[in-house]
Amino acid sequence: MAGHFESLPGGGAAVALDDVEISILRSLAVQLMELIGPGDEPAADADPLAALFSEGPSEPPSDPALKRLFPDAYGDASEELRAAASDFRRYTENDLRARKREDALVVVRALDGLSVDAEGEGGAVLKLTPDESRAWLGALNDLRLTIGTRLDVTDDDESEQLYRLPDSDPRKPMVMAYLWLGALQESLVMTLMP
Repeated sequence: MAGHFESLPGGGAAVALDDVEISILRSLAVQLMELIGPGDEPAADADPLAALFSEGPSEPPSDPALKRLFPDAYGDASEELRAAASDFRRYTENDLRARKREDALVVVRALDGLSVDAEGEGGAVLKLTPDESRAWLGALNDLRLTIGTRLDVTDDDESEQLYRLPDSDPRKPMVMAYLWLGALQESLVMTLMP
């Protein structure tokens, strides 16, 4: 099971992680939550209907990674479509941010709840419910999008050179994390497919 997810009876997935992998995943998930930012918590006496129709930002974020996580609904388009994209963002981005934060929090809580391997080898087996597995998929995807944006990974052939970086290149650890997260994500997708 080391390195890839396997199906659990009744749904869900499990993966063996060592202490370093647990630490890296937790750190990345916390950094993702910090990047996304804190949510606007409604007051205890707030009107739930008003909260449902609360407005979010109308302009795209300036940070390229956040722009990738929260893209415009219509891309680069006419003035009319830009106005529609602004309205779409205003009414959807807060919910999307909340979901992305919650997915990352599911990752952190799952990792914090791990028991150390009884054999003392330093690691544990992470077992996820079907709902937790879906949250992990979302968080792994968001992490890869963020890291890929920071590394300028594109569909172009130029990004292939990132995979051949020398060990002395300061980007190498993030490239390795990007590739590892991709393998974890692919493994989890394959595990959850019927």
